Amino acid sequence: MKILDRYLIKQFLMTILFGLIAFTLIFVVIDMMENLDDFIDQNVPAGIVLHYYFVFSPEILKLMTPVGVLFAALFTAGKAANLSELTAIKASGVSLFRFMTPFLITTFAVSIFSIYFAGYLVPMANKTKVNIERNYLKRGFVYSGSNIFFQDSRTRIISISFFDESRNTAYRVSIQEFNKEELTQMVSRIDAQNLLYDSTAKVWIAQNGVKRIFNPEISFASERKNQRDEYFARSTLDYLNFSPNDLFFKQQKPEEMNLGELKTLIKSQEKAGNDPTAVLIEYYSRFSFAMASLIVVLFGLPISANKRKGGLAVQVGINILVTFIYLVFMKVSQAFGKNGAMDPVLTAWFANIIFLSAALINLPRMRE
Repeated sequence: MKILDRYLIKQFLMTILFGLIAFTLIFVVIDMMENLDDFIDQNVPAGIVLHYYFVFSPEILKLMTPVGVLFAALFTAGKAANLSELTAIKASGVSLFRFMTPFLITTFAVSIFSIYFAGYLVPMANKTKVNIERNYLKRGFVYSGSNIFFQDSRTRIISISFFDESRNTAYRVSIQEFNKEELTQMVSRIDAQNLLYDSTAKVWIAQNGVKRIFNPEISFASERKNQRDEYFARSTLDYLNFSPNDLFFKQQKPEEMNLGELKTLIKSQEKAGNDPTAVLIEYYSRFSFAMASLIVVLFGLPISANKRKGGLAVQVGINILVTFIYLVFMKVSQAFGKNGAMDPVLTAWFANIIFLSAALINLPRMRE
C-alpha cells in the first residue's frame, strides 16, 4: 500500500507544480499585457519590470494554490480512472476513501505551509511590489513623510504636513479633539509649528503653537467669543497614542502586513475607536484561504473519481467551474461582512463551510 501512496503523492505533487507554474505564467502574461502601456509611459527599466513580476509571483502563487491543487487532484484521479488504474485499485480491495487519503494528507501539508507563506512571505514581497508601483508607476500613496492624516483615538484626529524621520519631528501639526457624546462637535484644536518626539520619556512635545478651546454653548456667530486661545512655546502632549514608527505603519496597506502586523493594526483601530471589520476579515481570510485547498479537494475529488467521457477536457472544465463557484461565494460573503451583516470570522470561512458541507453530503455516494 505504501508503494501506491508514494505513486499517487508523486503524481499529485508533480501535477501541482506543473499547474502552479502554468497558471502563474498565464497570470503574469495577462497582467504584463494590461500594464505594458504604464511601464512604457513611465519609462520603467526592463530590470525593474522583471523585479516587479518576481516579487509579484508570491501573491499570484497564493491566489493560484487552491486552483492548482484542485486541478492536480482532479487530473491525477481522472487520469487514474480513464486509464482503468482506479478500477484495478478497487479490485484489489482499496476503498475510495482509502484512495483519497494520500491526496488529503498532501493537501493538508500544503495548506499548513500556505498559512505561513500567505501570512509572512507574501506580505514581504508585496511591500517591494507596492514600493515599485509607488515610485515607478505613480500608483497609490507615495510615502515621503508628507500630508499624513489619521485618527489617533475615537475623539482625536491628527494631521501632519511633514515628518522628518531623522529628527523624529513633525512640522505644521493639527490635533483636533471632539466631544465624546457628539462626535461632530469640536471641543479643542492644537495647531503647532513643530511636534518633537522625546524618545526617553516617550511623549510628544508641541512647540510654538496655540490651543483653541471651543464653547459649544455660544454660537459661532458671536465673533469668536465661542473660543479661548492659549498660546504656548512648549507643551507636553502625553496623551497621544502614536509613535514615529507608527506613522509609516499607518500608511501601509493590509496586503503589505504580515499576520503579526495585522493583529497590531486591529488593536490600534479598536483603541482609536475605528471599525476594524475589514482588517479582521483580511486577518481571518489568511487562514481560511490557505485551508481552501483542502476543502475544494475534498469537494472536487469524488467528482473526478469515476471514469467519464471527455477525459482531460472535462477535468479542466470541472476545475474552472468549482473554482468560479468558490470565488463567487467568497466575494459575496466578504461584501456582506464588510457591510456589517456577517461576523468577520464567519465571513472569512463562509465559502469553506459551504463547500465542506457539500463535500460531506457527497462523500457517502462514493460507496456506490
